[in-house]
Amino acid sequence: MSVAEPRRIVLFRHAKADWPEVPDHERPLAERGRMDAAEAGRRLADSGLSIDLALCSTAVRTRETWKLAVQEFPHRPKTVYEERIYEASPGELIAVLNETPDDVREVVLIGHNPGVQGLAEVLAGAADGDVRERMAGRGFPAAAFAVLSFTGDWKAVEPGVATLQDYWAPSD
Repeated sequence: MSVAEPRRIVLFRHAKADWPEVPDHERPLAERGRMDAAEAGRRLADSGLSIDLALCSTAVRTRETWKLAVQEFPHRPKTVYEERIYEASPGELIAVLNETPDDVREVVLIGHNPGVQGLAEVLAGAADGDVRERMAGRGFPAAAFAVLSFTGDWKAVEPGVATLQDYWAPSD
C-alpha cells in the first residue's frame, strides 16, 4: 500500500458499563451498553469503512463492546487485545497506533475515556463540516466513535495530522 493513500482511525469508546463489586478492569457492560454497542456496530458497518485491524483494551467492557459491535460487520477484522490501551493517555494511544503494520489501511481502537476523547481532539488538525462542533457539544459518551483520516504511514500519527470526518454517539 502506498503511504499516499488515505488511512483511517476509528476511535471507539466502550459502551455503558455496569458497576458490580468487581475491580474496574473487570466491569461488564450494562444492558443499555449491550444495545448501544450493537447499534454502534451497525453504524460503523453502514459507514462503508473496511476495517483491517481492531486494537482493543483488555478490560471486560471493551472486549464485550467489540464482540457485540463486530457482529454487525460484513467481515471480521483481525483483533489484537492490547493492555496498554486500558487507562492510556492520548500520547500512549499514539504510541500504540505508531506500531500498526504498514499494510493496514483502517484501524479501530476500542478504549476508554478520557484517553479516547483526548486522542480524537489531539489528532484532529482539521474537521469536515460541523463534526468538531457536534463532538464538542456531546463530548464522548459511552459507545461514541469518531472517524479520522490522514495520509502517511502509521509512524507519522501525531497531534494535528488527521481530519475528523465523522462522529456518532447514541441518543440519550
